Amino acid sequence: MAVSVVAGARVLAAADDSVTVWAAARDMGAGDTVTADDVVVRHVRFDQAADLDRYFGGDDALPEGLQLVRGVGAGELVPRTAVGPAGDDGLLQVPVPVDAERVPPSVAAGSVVDLYVLPSGGGRCAARCAPVLTSVTVISASSLDEGFGASGQRQLVLGVADEDAGVFFEAYGSADSPVVTVVRRG
Repeated sequence: MAVSVVAGARVLAAADDSVTVWAAARDMGAGDTVTADDVVVRHVRFDQAADLDRYFGGDDALPEGLQLVRGVGAGELVPRTAVGPAGDDGLLQVPVPVDAERVPPSVAAGSVVDLYVLPSGGGRCAARCAPVLTSVTVISASSLDEGFGASGQRQLVLGVADEDAGVFFEAYGSADSPVVTVVRRG
């Protein structure tokens, strides 16, 4: 019986058709430069061999000068479509101070969020309280124990397209005492 168990294990090991690919070692946001320290090798099995072409093989050196064009979460396989040449993302880094109670505590670098600019004091919202920015990636996020904690605010740095940054600043500047609220997607 022991011989059959050992033989079966060897047959299964020989049939292992997994490959290695690069995965994110931590949450990273759009605009982050990807280096060898930011990725780990994962063994995965694809149903179709062509699926491997969508990712960076773990046996290959990670190309230099890659920058994320969208956020990736810790453990997520790094798709080729999520990176581009450094400086080619077309995003502005927009700092936004948000009252701590108006942003979910789970929001961190790599999170995808919607941002609302609301009037203070319960006034009526323009455009039915629609988000000013949708599906933007958080590049960095302070925690309450970092510098903003004493003020009760968190600073989010968002990766925003040039035209969307203008929309945000127009909405923020036109509201009396604007209140920024962030909603996390996913």
